[in-house]
Amino acid sequence: MRLSIFIFLIAITCLYNCTRQSLDVLPTPQQVEWINQELGVIIHMDINIYAPETFDYAHEETLPPVSVFNPSKLNTDQWILAAKSAGAKYAVLTAKHGTGFALWHTKANDYHTGNSPAKIDIVESFIKSCKKYGLKPGLYYNTNMNTLYEAGYVAMTDEKRLEFNKIVYQQLSELWLNYGELFEIWFDGGVMSDARTGIADKVKELIDKHQPNALLFGGPVGWKNVLRWMGNENGLTPYPHWSRAGSKNASEGKEEIHGSNGDPEGKYFIPGEADVPNRKKSAWNGGWLWKAGEDDQVYSSDELLDQYYTTVGRNSNMLIGMAIDTSGLFPDHDARIFEEFGKRLKAREKSRIAEISGSGNSLEIKMEKPSPTDEIEIQENISKGERIRRYKVEALINGEWQQVCDGQSVGYKRMQRFKPVIARSLKLTIIESGGKPVIQRFAAYSFGISPAI
Repeated sequence: MRLSIFIFLIAITCLYNCTRQSLDVLPTPQQVEWINQELGVIIHMDINIYAPETFDYAHEETLPPVSVFNPSKLNTDQWILAAKSAGAKYAVLTAKHGTGFALWHTKANDYHTGNSPAKIDIVESFIKSCKKYGLKPGLYYNTNMNTLYEAGYVAMTDEKRLEFNKIVYQQLSELWLNYGELFEIWFDGGVMSDARTGIADKVKELIDKHQPNALLFGGPVGWKNVLRWMGNENGLTPYPHWSRAGSKNASEGKEEIHGSNGDPEGKYFIPGEADVPNRKKSAWNGGWLWKAGEDDQVYSSDELLDQYYTTVGRNSNMLIGMAIDTSGLFPDHDARIFEEFGKRLKAREKSRIAEISGSGNSLEIKMEKPSPTDEIEIQENISKGERIRRYKVEALINGEWQQVCDGQSVGYKRMQRFKPVIARSLKLTIIESGGKPVIQRFAAYSFGISPAI
């Protein structure tokens, strides 16, 4: 008898501790704010758009001279208004992309906009435009790749890498100190953290000093407010996808996130950001940078909408590229597609039939009358963590419950489309969870979209 009671108490303690561990992994307030933005843009501009036929990242001698950088119609307001028309809530600018050319007046070298015919500090202009139109500003800086210093594209000695690191520190300090608070900092390819020539510790020190509240895309595991990549540039978040993530130790001893799907029991909360250029991967530079004559490579509003469902609809933020042309504008053709995409998102919102919120393992939307529906949306209260592990949705059709969809992860948002039905009610059943589910929204839509993904 005593042994049975003892075993029972151990089981209860284990269950309590496991549930508590599951609920203790929560987003930071900054991550919650970021997740709620859902949609952002990453604006690409670099000097190599003036020499697309001759430039080669691996050869410093092919770098265009500063004198060719002359975007005579440069208008950062136009960029941000185009982003806003698409529904973007934040914007990231490639302050220093792969060539090493700086879009601000850096003191680290002479290869920057201040020595070009344009003269303008584009980073400063971008930040002002973001503030003017209410988008949260972010900056991209590639710490690993730099043609000007032959970094990343060819092998570097440790001595040369350490000298290059000094340039990185100086430029990051300029960007993070001189332009106000940044919403997101984008590390393309992450931040090197090996013991010999890594910069992670120094970069963390700079962030803590200058930008302690910024979201960090590609930041090392263990930093606060870290975001992670979805493993592709196709607007496709693998499903199921949890914002929680596990880790493993790499051969050199550093800790790395493993797997793009996340881990419902992972010890870190690191939400995903799915980046996709607005031009297809078959375009020049993978679609990220502008080249003349490639209007046929621009994703249509329908394609962007599908990518919205496979990113935001799978519990990640969507980050759309914007390729700026040599005149300094986001091309009219691309801008019109952004505007159409934004209208489609607004139309979807207007098609919402009904919604409900609550907690527990079952919620039911009761319609005033049988209504056509082809889509549901589920949102957990993400500040409480990710609790849903498996669910199903049923529709009450002619007095009988019929399953219309099911799934695993939900997190901040799960959107699912299905064959249109005429339903009197929709019922969400949580089949498995790590703690009591807290549903911020369970909604039905009639957007008229055929079944997909």
